[in-house]
Amino acid sequence: MKKKTNNTISDCIKNYSENRGRPVKILLNFYRGQIPTLIKSTFFLTMQNLPLWLIPIITSNIINIATYPDKYKAADIWGNTIFLAIFLLQNIYSTYSVSKIYDKLIRQIEYSLRSSLIQKLQQLSIMYHKNTSSGKLQSKIMRDCENVEALLSSMYRSLFVILISIVIAVVVTLKKSPVVMLFFLVLAPVEIILLKVLRKSIRQRNSRFRSEIETTQSDVSEMIELIPVTRAHGLQRREIQKMDNRLGTVMNAGYALDKTNWLFNACTWVVMQLSQLACLAFTGYLAFKGKISVGEVVLYQTYFGQIVGHVNSLLNLYPQITKGLESINSIGEILYEENVETNNSILPLSDMQGRVEFRDVYYKYEDAADWTLNNFSISVKPGESIAFVGGSGAGKSTILNLLIGFDRPQEGKILVDGINMQNLDLNEFRSQIAVVPQSTILFSGTIRDNITYGTENVTDEQLWKILRDVGLDDIVNNLPDGLNTQLGEHGGKMSGGQRQRISIARALLRNPKIIIFDEATSALDSVSEKKIQDAVDNMMKQCTTFLVAHRLSTIKNADRIAVVDHGRIVEMGTYDELMEIKGEFYKLKKMQE
Repeated sequence: MKKKTNNTISDCIKNYSENRGRPVKILLNFYRGQIPTLIKSTFFLTMQNLPLWLIPIITSNIINIATYPDKYKAADIWGNTIFLAIFLLQNIYSTYSVSKIYDKLIRQIEYSLRSSLIQKLQQLSIMYHKNTSSGKLQSKIMRDCENVEALLSSMYRSLFVILISIVIAVVVTLKKSPVVMLFFLVLAPVEIILLKVLRKSIRQRNSRFRSEIETTQSDVSEMIELIPVTRAHGLQRREIQKMDNRLGTVMNAGYALDKTNWLFNACTWVVMQLSQLACLAFTGYLAFKGKISVGEVVLYQTYFGQIVGHVNSLLNLYPQITKGLESINSIGEILYEENVETNNSILPLSDMQGRVEFRDVYYKYEDAADWTLNNFSISVKPGESIAFVGGSGAGKSTILNLLIGFDRPQEGKILVDGINMQNLDLNEFRSQIAVVPQSTILFSGTIRDNITYGTENVTDEQLWKILRDVGLDDIVNNLPDGLNTQLGEHGGKMSGGQRQRISIARALLRNPKIIIFDEATSALDSVSEKKIQDAVDNMMKQCTTFLVAHRLSTIKNADRIAVVDHGRIVEMGTYDELMEIKGEFYKLKKMQE
C-alpha cells in the first residue's frame, strides 16, 4: 500500500513536470492509467441518470395510453410503470457505486496533490520559505487542491450528464418531430443569450463583493494581532470605528449584490417560464392540429426544459472550470520551483566529532549590494565554545544559517570534521546537531510532545533531568497534568521565557555533537537566564557550541568570543582578553551597562 501511494505521488509530480504551463493536459493526465476505473464508473453514472432520461418518455406513453384507450390496453400503463420503477430503484445502487469508485479516485488524486506539495515544501530551501507567505502556501495545499478536486468531480459528473442529456433530448425530439426540433433550435439560443447578458451585471457585483471581503479579512486579522497594542494605548474606540467603516462597506457591497442576485433570479425565472410557455403553446397547437399526440406535448415540454436548463448549467460551470484551472497553475508554482535545498550525500559523516572550519567564505543575499560575509574564516575545535557578537546586520545569524546548511556560500568552504559541507548528507549531519532559534517554535500539543519532538524512546527520568537543567521542573510539577499539559496553539499557555526554555530543553535532549544558540536567552528574565546559562555552560563541556548573543554577560564562559563587523572578524579572544584590550567588544559591553 505504501509503495502504491509513493508511486501515485511520483506520477503526480511527473505529470506536472511533463506538462508545465498546460493545465488542461495536466488535468486530463490525472486519469492516466485509470481507464478501467473510468469505464466502470461511467457505466454506473449512466445507470444513475437513466431515470432522468426515461421519465419524459414513460410520462408521454402513459398520457397517450390514457388519452387514446382505443389504441392501447390498461396493462400498458402498468408495464410502463413497472419498467420505470425498476430503473428508479436501481438508482440507489448506481449512485452508491459511482461514489465508491469515482470519488475514491479523485480523493486519491487530491491526496497525491497535497502530499506532493508537502514533499516539495520539505525540499525547498529555507530562503524560499523566508520569502514566501505561509498563508499563501497553506492556501495552495488546502484551497487549491480542493478546487482541483471539485473541478475533477464537476467536469466528470456534470459535464458528462449535461452532454448526454442534451444529446438524448435532441435525438428523441428530432426522431419524433423535426418541426419541434427546429423550434428548439430557434428558441433555445435566444434564451441562453438573454441569460448570458443578465449574468454580466452579477459577475461585476460578485467581483466587487469578493474584493471587499478579502480586504476586510486582512483588516480583521491585523486588528486581532494588534489587540494587545490597541488595548495598551487605549485605542479601542478608534479600531472599532475603523472596523465599523470597513464592515459598512462590506454590508453595502453585499446588499448591492443581493439586489442584483434577486433581480437576476427573477429575470431568469421569467425568461425560462416564458420559453416554456412558448414551447407549450407551440406543441399544444401542433397537438390541436393532430400533428403530434398529447403525450408528446409533455415529452417535448420536458426535454425543452432539460436542454435549456443543461445549457444554462454549462454556462454556470465555466467559472468553476476557470477557478480549477487557475488552481492547477497555482499548485504548479510550488511543484515547478527550482529553489530546492541541495543535498549531495557524497561522503558519509558517521559519528561526528564536531570540528568546524569556515575557510575564506563569501556570502551575499539575493539582490544585496554588499557581501554579508566577506572573506570570513574561523576554525573551531571539537568541544570548543565560540560566541559571535556585533551590531545588527554584521553577519552573525548568517554564519549560523550557513553552518546549519540553510544556504551555501558563493565562495569558500565550510568544513565539518574536514569534509566540505557540500559533500555531506545534510540529514545525517543535522541529526547530530541541535538548534535553539531566536524565535521560539512550539506546536499545539503537550509539554512532553514538544520537548521530545524528533527524539524517540525518551524516559521520564531523562525528561525530568532536562527540565531541571533548564529550570522548568518546578513549573511543570505544579501543573495539573504535568508533562502531559497541553500548551495550546504555538504554546500560548506558557510565558515567553517558559516557551524558550522548552525549546532549549528540546535541543539538549538530542545530546548533540554541535549545538547552536541564536539569541536563545533573549526572551528570559534574569532568574530564568541564570538557569539557562548554567545549562549552556554544561553543554559547552560536552559538545561544540556556537552562540550568537546581544546580552554580552551571557557569553562570559565561552572559550572564545568573535566580534563580527561587516562580515569579518575584527576581534577575537576570551571575555577577559577582549575587555582588557578595550576594543570593539569593550565598547559594546559598556553600552549595555
